[in-house]
Amino acid sequence: MRVLRHRLWVCLAILCLTLPVAAQTVSGEDQPGGAIVVGEDAVTDAQIRQRIADVLAEIDGYAGVEVAVSSGVVTLTGEVLDIAAEEELTGIVSRVDGVVAITNEVSQSADLNERLGPAVDRVRDRGERLLVNAPIFLVAVAVFLTISTLGWLATSRLRLWRRLAPNSFIADIYRAVARIGFVLLGLILALDILNATALIGAVLGAAGVVGLAVGFAVRDTVENFIASILLSLRQPFRPNDFVEIAGDMGNVARLTSRATILISPDGNHIRIPNATVFKGRIVNYSRNPERRFTFDLGVAPESDLGAALASSAAALESLPYLLKDPPVGAWINDVGDSTVVLTFAAWIDQTETDFLKARGEAIRVTMSALEAAGVELPAPTYRVQMDAPGAAAPEPARRSPAPLVEETPLPEAAAPEAVDQATEEAVDRERAATDGATNLLSEDRGAE
Repeated sequence: MRVLRHRLWVCLAILCLTLPVAAQTVSGEDQPGGAIVVGEDAVTDAQIRQRIADVLAEIDGYAGVEVAVSSGVVTLTGEVLDIAAEEELTGIVSRVDGVVAITNEVSQSADLNERLGPAVDRVRDRGERLLVNAPIFLVAVAVFLTISTLGWLATSRLRLWRRLAPNSFIADIYRAVARIGFVLLGLILALDILNATALIGAVLGAAGVVGLAVGFAVRDTVENFIASILLSLRQPFRPNDFVEIAGDMGNVARLTSRATILISPDGNHIRIPNATVFKGRIVNYSRNPERRFTFDLGVAPESDLGAALASSAAALESLPYLLKDPPVGAWINDVGDSTVVLTFAAWIDQTETDFLKARGEAIRVTMSALEAAGVELPAPTYRVQMDAPGAAAPEPARRSPAPLVEETPLPEAAAPEAVDQATEEAVDRERAATDGATNLLSEDRGAE
């Protein structure tokens, strides 16, 4: 125990001896580095003071600083303009040979004229430099304006750009890109004349960051704009084509920079974003002039199905507006609870015959042919049987044979009118009411 106590006192004594050394080390932040020279080679205090005074006399802002040196320790008093000058003063003095320590007691000047003087001098100096560089600056501005003007004149010739582009919208894009190119060329040459080409990287970097932020903000608009360019180049449909896009059906009226405009059969305007059109499923019913229509009719199960198919097919083949090739088709499609479903198909040239009216007339003629052949077209029937307790079950009712029907001539089929012009006229009015630059579709170019 005594030995432990003795060792504890020894550790405390060593700690007390090292504390002043550590404190001295911490407080010596402004002490110059290097060994302290003694003897005949040591620099005298007068030499140190004279050297510091000569150096400060050559630097502006230190005229009010007084220097005192004693045994290599430099004491600085007086006034300086600001904190930066005070910190710089310590760094300058510490570099003088022979300085052991520095005591910086200078303060900042409170004189307003002294503090504003350097700022006025800097403004005057910059104004003089601007006047000296004014000619070269005017030359750079003249070069920029000349190249920009030439670019504007070159892009103002509409015929040249419309020859290079499939439509006016793409031509406007080419012209805008060319104008931006001329402006950038003029800016680069102007900065090169001013020997300030390093600014180009900063400007382009800032423009890239701003463009990225704007791109995220208007992502849907940019997507629709790019889709409009691709659609105008590929042309998946032409003006007045009857199409189905994203479940909407109508005639194509316009393709703008943001949306595709359809006129529905009811005369309604349908706007579909171009991004949806470009990525979606497009059914173009007008691309192939030959189009098939189908319809179903139900006949009684006890009917002569062969005669029904033959008579109805013959009636359809007699219609003048139906195409002979491909031929008319008729087949048994399904068997229901009280009917047998017959399906009929035929083809028309939809550029000469209205699709819906041709289908309706074909249904009328087929029904007349079936009735003339004695084929019954029954409505769905239901039989309800109620049995009394203990009563004998009634015998199932038997169908009486279909009565014989005298063969009568079929009514003459009325040819359907030509293609309905109402929707086409609405599309033409829509296209005529808008500027050509807002319609990206062209009837002169081939479709995809």
